[in-house]
This record gives sequence, C-alpha cells and structure tokens, in this order.
Amino acid sequence: MPLPDTDFPADPYPGRVPGFSFAHVDERSHPLRRDPRHGWTVDGHPLDHWLARHGGAPRAQRVPVLAYGSNRCPSKITWLRRALGMGEGPVVALRVRTRGIAAVWASGLRKRDGQRPAVLAAAPGVVEEHVVWLATPDQIAVLDRCEGRDERFRLARLRTGEVHTEDGGTPVVEPWCYVAHGAVRRPLRVDGALVRCADLPQEAAQGLAGAPADDGLDAPTVTGAPHPDEWPPALFAYGLLSPGERSWHLLAPHAAGAPWRATVDGTVYDTRLGYPALRRGTGDRAPGWVVPLRDPAAVLPALDDHEGAQYRRERVVTSDGTTCWAYVWAESFDGLAPLPTGW
Repeated sequence: MPLPDTDFPADPYPGRVPGFSFAHVDERSHPLRRDPRHGWTVDGHPLDHWLARHGGAPRAQRVPVLAYGSNRCPSKITWLRRALGMGEGPVVALRVRTRGIAAVWASGLRKRDGQRPAVLAAAPGVVEEHVVWLATPDQIAVLDRCEGRDERFRLARLRTGEVHTEDGGTPVVEPWCYVAHGAVRRPLRVDGALVRCADLPQEAAQGLAGAPADDGLDAPTVTGAPHPDEWPPALFAYGLLSPGERSWHLLAPHAAGAPWRATVDGTVYDTRLGYPALRRGTGDRAPGWVVPLRDPAAVLPALDDHEGAQYRRERVVTSDGTTCWAYVWAESFDGLAPLPTGW
C-alpha cells in the first residue's frame, strides 16, 4: 500500500529515504515491485500502465538521474511540486547500489536553513545505496532550478564508478547527475579526507571545519536539456535492422563499434509481412544483435519513422546486462506463430 510523506520527513537533511523503489504521486510513495513477465509494477499494474493512469510519461520518455541527497526523500519531492511548480505527474525513483562514488558533505551550508548539503565524490571501493530518478524533461528543468545549475551545481554524465539497480543488478551506464560547480558545493576536506554523509549525521556535519577539495569525478558537463533518446546509446536489432539484413544500411553509419550477439526476454514472431515481431515478457529468449550508437538522438527518430506505428520503441536489458532500445510489436499477435529459436 502507498505510504504518506509523513513517514519520510525532509528534516534533518537529507531526510528519510524509503528502503525500496517507488513511484511518488499525491504525497504518497507507491512501492515498485519486480514481476518476471511485466518488469516493474505498481499496485499490481505494469509501471507504464500505472503512469498513464496518473497522467505520467512512460519510461521511454524519461532519463536516469542519480539522486544521492535530499532528492531521494518523498517529502522533498512534494516540496519541489509546491515550491518550484514541478507538477503533479509521477516521479519514478529506483533504488540503486553504487560502487566507487560516495555522497560526502559539501564545503558550504545552505542559506535557507543552515544545514550542510551533500555532494558527490569519487570513492574507490566504497559501496552505497542511492536512488535513480527516471525523470521527464519537465522534472529535470525543475531540478535545474532547485540545484542552481551552473552556479552551485552542474549537470553532468557520470563516468566514475558503477550504478546498478537493486532488482537484479541492471547497470545504469553514465546517468545524469548534479555535481559540484561553485566553491560552496565542492567537497569538504577535513584532516586530509572527505567526510561521507553515511558516516556523520547532519547535526555533527554542521560544525565541521576544513577546506574545499576536488571531487575526483570523471563527469563531463551537459549542455542544454537532456533528451530521452540520448539514453541508452545502443539498439537491440533482431530483424531487418540486423547486420547483413535488408535495412542494416540505415543503422550501420551510426554504429559506434562492432555489434555483438545477445538475447532479450521475449519471443520473435513471424508477421508473414516480411519482417518479424518481438513480444516481450514471454519467458523465452529472443536472439539478436546489440548495436552501440554514437548519437542515438540523431538516428532514432528516423528509425521510428522507418519502423512505423506497428512498433513501439522500448528499453530492454540483454543477456549480458546491456540496456538497449528495441522495437517491440505494438499490434495484436493473434494468428502469428513464433519463429524457431535461433532463426
């Protein structure tokens, strides 16, 4: 059952954080469950269906944003709606495990309440638990204002460390993330070391004395607004877009490297129209190719037009853990027969 914001107060910073993945709407956190056939579900419904019922964008129109401070707290999400006009659409927050990075206390205090905020830093060997928002462009625009983008924080693509979801360890490669930009948000070095938020509570952190330090991150700054097509930078091809097939020429110029073999959960059907159809959630394994893409936002719209309304583009996870786009059959499977395995 959904839990109210009162179970997760925002003070003291960074606030209380649910120990589970959740979708937040109407000041309540709805736990996300993992279903072997439907993936993430909310209140017994597939996540995308639940999002549609609440006026929210589907997962394919969202990008992963790592949250390691107060943006993990449901009460803070409600504050973003009330104070900054984020809107009532659902926020999707996936609990993740990180390695090689850590939330540490920042050099300066917050002006509005004197509390010390968190900032991200490289931390070899350190494992922590945080959250990845599957955020819409409108939600990111509000986070930009909240974080003081290009003043206190900068929006970047995180290359340091590893981020994996807790539902089986799916990697989240190069998530977007707000990292230190202004001096007051640089990590605080005390007696030669950064201080992890997990090691010292807010009350004690407010009295820390030290000097600003470098965060040690490989995190290139993002220019402009993130676009959902930018992530992930790979396509799972199982039909005519596969290497050597009739439509490979549409994809080949955009490949960032050699394709490799993989499978996804699903079954490939014969449409009897000269091209196959992927059905997800069948419990079988559908064979295909992972094609890394240099600039997915540049090629995917053209591929969408090529595939047409019979297909919808979804994110899938392959047998080797790679997150890819894939074109899934959007019409009825009535009368269609599965193709032989390994076709």
